[in-house]
Amino acid sequence: MAGPIPFVRDMEFAYGEAQQVSPLIRRLVANNPSPFTFRGTGVYIIGRGEVAVIDPGPNDARHIEDILRAVDGERVTHIFVTHGHSDHSPAAHPLA
Repeated sequence: MAGPIPFVRDMEFAYGEAQQVSPLIRRLVANNPSPFTFRGTGVYIIGRGEVAVIDPGPNDARHIEDILRAVDGERVTHIFVTHGHSDHSPAAHPLA
């Protein structure tokens, strides 16, 4: 029988800054740390030029400004919400 799942708890990031995690994926972490969100909600920007935003996060003006700054000069063509938790979906409408 396998042992416990080894959770990775190390994560280097700066709130408000999109970090390249693969050639076509950037992650921006919302400044909403909690036991439920860990360090904060991860927002993913997929693509270049024409991009999709996955789980845009909380409806917080500063956070939405951070997303808009991260996609400056690009066109957001899709906004995907994987589930309706209050840390993942509220920014979808103002971002649209």
